[in-house]
Amino acid sequence: MAAIVAVALFILFISSSVNALSLNYYDKTCPRLESTVTTAVQKAMKNDKTVPAALLRMHFHDCFIRGCDASVLLQSKGKNKAEKDGPPNISLHGFYVIDNAKKAVEALCPGVVSCADILALAARDAVALSGGPTWEVPKGRKDGRISKASETKQLPAPTFNISQLRQSFSQRGLSSKDLVALSGGHTLGFAHCSSFRNRIHNFNTTQNVDPSLHPSFAAKLRSICPAHNKAKNAGTVLDSTTAGFDNAYFKLLLQGKSVFSSDQALLTAPTTKALVSKFASSQMEFRDAFVKSMIKMSSITGGQEIRLDCKVVR
Repeated sequence: MAAIVAVALFILFISSSVNALSLNYYDKTCPRLESTVTTAVQKAMKNDKTVPAALLRMHFHDCFIRGCDASVLLQSKGKNKAEKDGPPNISLHGFYVIDNAKKAVEALCPGVVSCADILALAARDAVALSGGPTWEVPKGRKDGRISKASETKQLPAPTFNISQLRQSFSQRGLSSKDLVALSGGHTLGFAHCSSFRNRIHNFNTTQNVDPSLHPSFAAKLRSICPAHNKAKNAGTVLDSTTAGFDNAYFKLLLQGKSVFSSDQALLTAPTTKALVSKFASSQMEFRDAFVKSMIKMSSITGGQEIRLDCKVVR
């Protein structure tokens, strides 16, 4: 009960302090918004078990570039190459889920709800419907008009060390605790070979494999992704319970069974390592921290309009 009260107070603080976001923003103008978005996510999940991870990653990548303004949804046009076509975003998928949710919402409340809010709600639903926590999402974001592939280089890379990770998060007002908690989102998801090849082939001048990897896990990764891998979609899940939202990611990290260099980097600083240990030993601590960090991250705003079609500016 105390945890619920703490989260409620935290949401109240965020919704009253960040660019007029509000828990009841659409109560009068679109009261069926949240149930409509949830239905769209549920429908997509029935046909594709990768949808939750896709939506969570999409929201994260959106918020880290120009704030949570749905700029990641915009299509490239003419000479402008949009965010979704930037190198880190080529593997993003599930855009149709947001398009379907937007279409259903527009039928109920034309021109009222932003794509950015729909994406934030869908990411929450993705976690909740995967067995994770749920939370009240502050709403009132606006959609951005600018989307540049070149800006995706600002996204934290899977090869980042702890200093780079901390800098990337702090630039967006996020703490080391937010960094560790949000990294726990890797409990859902899949990694292509290209994102962790650096750990299992030619690691450095003296070692072929990252010595921090558990030997059997390293061997498994090398079998999936051989040195001259040509299978475009080859890769591995990010934890052993990839369809369920839990704290297995942190337990595996402590065992030397993390996939990305950026995961392992969390163990290289006392503060973040202590948080990894805390979340590995307590699912409740992780869930509480994750909810607070998601609300904080999704409250980074930056848009100006309400798009009628999430793929194009008005």
